[in-house]
Amino acid sequence: MSRPLVVVTDFIQEPLDRERSVLGDAADVVALEAERESELAGRIEQAEAIMLYHFIGISRNTIDRLERCRLIVRCGVGFDNVDREAAREKGIPVANVPDYGSEEVADSAIGMALALTRGIHFYNQRLLRKEGPWIYSQAKPLHRLRGRTLGIVGVGRIGTAAALRGKALGLKVLFYDPYVPDGRDKALGIERCEHLADLLAQSDVVSLHCPLSEETRHLINPETVGQMRPGSYLVNTARGGVVDPLAVLEGLTDGRLAGAALDVLETEPPPDDHPLIAAWRDPRHAAHDRLIINPHAA
Repeated sequence: MSRPLVVVTDFIQEPLDRERSVLGDAADVVALEAERESELAGRIEQAEAIMLYHFIGISRNTIDRLERCRLIVRCGVGFDNVDREAAREKGIPVANVPDYGSEEVADSAIGMALALTRGIHFYNQRLLRKEGPWIYSQAKPLHRLRGRTLGIVGVGRIGTAAALRGKALGLKVLFYDPYVPDGRDKALGIERCEHLADLLAQSDVVSLHCPLSEETRHLINPETVGQMRPGSYLVNTARGGVVDPLAVLEGLTDGRLAGAALDVLETEPPPDDHPLIAAWRDPRHAAHDRLIINPHAA
């Protein structure tokens, strides 16, 4: 009798020593190393459990073909890349790992904020091209962090970790999260904003830590960028779809945003001809020195 099949769809490659050491003789584990959902066809249908990372998604088209699946695990926090309605209809539970990478993502968010606000990225880009004088005033005004305001959108595990790091740096921390109960602000020693617009208007740095849903898709858009404090910074280590990239490009171009750092994008990897990517790679564009893009690494 054959053993149950567990497939790892993406991101993780052979050898799967750790996964096999945990499952032992209970199941066979195979890494599919798919880069797009279409590559799962003919390879996933007999799986009894699926481990999914973030490189690809599983839509109804794939779920409808599953013949033996009893569990889909999203190896991370967000599960927006799984069609949960289709899974529910087939009676397949969908699980996630809610504390996956909380510390690391918070570290990256604060690191990106530091690289932007202290001019670290800007100076590096300019000096690399031998553009401008060897002097700090290229990036003025350059503020100390203590006393500046950090706005956190979403205070789950990662947002809370980022807030505590911000406090340790002497930042005043605000948060917006309509789904956490009263008292979170008092427990953490941070200030609650009842409306997103209030947080955006008061924050020198806005850091996003909310899940992607229909409610939060393009939460940062031309209207909300327009509500941000002039000369503020945006950091997104949450989900790419939370931010409209064209709104970021417009904000960087017209100066509303002094800088932005995006660890995640709507499409990963992004197409070379996307306007934001083209501007980021163009030394003549205002976004080139003021935009940090990472490959979903936080």
